[in-house]
Amino acid sequence: MTRQNNEDPAVPEGVRKSARARGVEPRGGGKRIPVNQQAGQLALFSETAESSDAKAEEVVVEAVERPSETATNAAPKSEDKTSPATPASMEEVVSHLREAFRKIASNRGAQGPDGKSIDEVREHLDVLLPKLAAELLEGRYTPGAIRRVWLPKAGGGKRGLGIPNVIDRMIQEAVRMALEPLYEPTFHSSSHGFRPGRSCHTAIAEATEYVDEGHEWVVDLDLKSFFDRVGHQRLMSRLAQRVTDGRVLTLIGRWLKAEVVMPDGVRVSTDMGVPQGGPLSPLLSNIVLDELDRELDQRGHRFVRYADDCNIYVRSERAGKRVMASVTSFIERRLRLEVNEEKSAVARTEERHFVGFSLRRDPLEGDVEIGLSKRSRERIDARTRELTPRNWGGSLRGCIRKLNEYLVGWFGFFQICTNQEERTFATVDAHIRRRLRAIQLKHWKRKRTIARKLVQLGVKRKTAWRRVYAGRKSTWALSHDPAVDRGLRNAYFAERGLVSIAERYRRHTAQIDAPAQLTLQLG
Repeated sequence: MTRQNNEDPAVPEGVRKSARARGVEPRGGGKRIPVNQQAGQLALFSETAESSDAKAEEVVVEAVERPSETATNAAPKSEDKTSPATPASMEEVVSHLREAFRKIASNRGAQGPDGKSIDEVREHLDVLLPKLAAELLEGRYTPGAIRRVWLPKAGGGKRGLGIPNVIDRMIQEAVRMALEPLYEPTFHSSSHGFRPGRSCHTAIAEATEYVDEGHEWVVDLDLKSFFDRVGHQRLMSRLAQRVTDGRVLTLIGRWLKAEVVMPDGVRVSTDMGVPQGGPLSPLLSNIVLDELDRELDQRGHRFVRYADDCNIYVRSERAGKRVMASVTSFIERRLRLEVNEEKSAVARTEERHFVGFSLRRDPLEGDVEIGLSKRSRERIDARTRELTPRNWGGSLRGCIRKLNEYLVGWFGFFQICTNQEERTFATVDAHIRRRLRAIQLKHWKRKRTIARKLVQLGVKRKTAWRRVYAGRKSTWALSHDPAVDRGLRNAYFAERGLVSIAERYRRHTAQIDAPAQLTLQLG
């Protein structure tokens, strides 16, 4: 089965076309290394590139003091995107060091195992950069260990993040800046994770197009512990197809093999996986999964991938089960990865969670609607409970400020939802206000004080005293009493700065046409 060309002018050019239709060669680029030669090629990774001291010193001065000029001369752009004339070199990596530090400094981040902060590195940066450049150019640089941090997952369990030292993060970012122009132009258009100009919004927009065409069943694939299961040899072999500088390959190989410092201080060696948390890890993951993208494209599937979450859109459950079986076999046999059977499924799109959203067709209008997934609704309820504890000891305004920081970012992400979610936003607002009422009542403490405050806020005296003293109500039960609702109105919290996501959504939708929300903007 081959994918049909989409002639709809509303879809940007290149979004729906396959790689072959655009004249791009199959992913992987360059010359394929025979199996019997891979051992010799991989042996190159451990070799140190030789260079004289005079040449190294000259390159260091040019790379550190004139990075922009060095970068331009070191890696000229090629018209042929599939096989650049000048692969990424260590000289190009060195030329990006100062800019790489600015980027990681803007992101802040925690300290690595060495305990050095970003501010400490910045203080000695001018002295540090020439030394690092010399070590990198001569192949002598050895990365430090990686600090393991466990973060809870929304669906249960824990996700392990690796935090490199600040210096290693800077060098990884420089390597990423050198490698990205080499790989980015040839990545598949349906890959949206960790790529410039693409995001969760572009992923859900492309998925909406497929559902609108009638592909209302989804093969939802989840890769089990993807970052921990990537084979080093396979990854290095794919990198060697394009990166010809052995120093760069050696450096990446050392990062992959770096020791991991566990929370209890125990050091663990690694022989598999890509540390999740470093600046280079997202690019490496896309390089690994690009082979999956190519395979799905060759089979004619309509799919969208964001990181290790891949959705394939089909017209029926029967077709979905067939695709699930064949693609799972490819992933496990060819890529040597494992599909998480518990989290993967064939279902209708409205029943599944993809980058925080779910898609369904309006039964009356027939349009495809973008809504919050069940998991996203559960997450915001859980997060608001954390931000509005009943034992909040600070001021109400302080609680609202903390809550607003989360709500503004949350709405910025979910504002692309279509009109049917306005009621959901209003429900979230009502739940938040009730929790704030409970906090306010807790601060007033005694029933006598609560009754007096309600009278001051406009509640009839008789009503206020009767409702407050009616039975042995808990603070939470009293927060939903009609008398308390009338006293602590919506305007009471608005005056104290509370953000209403329902009101923001109404203002947002009034400024744009609904179809415009679905437009792909892929640059």
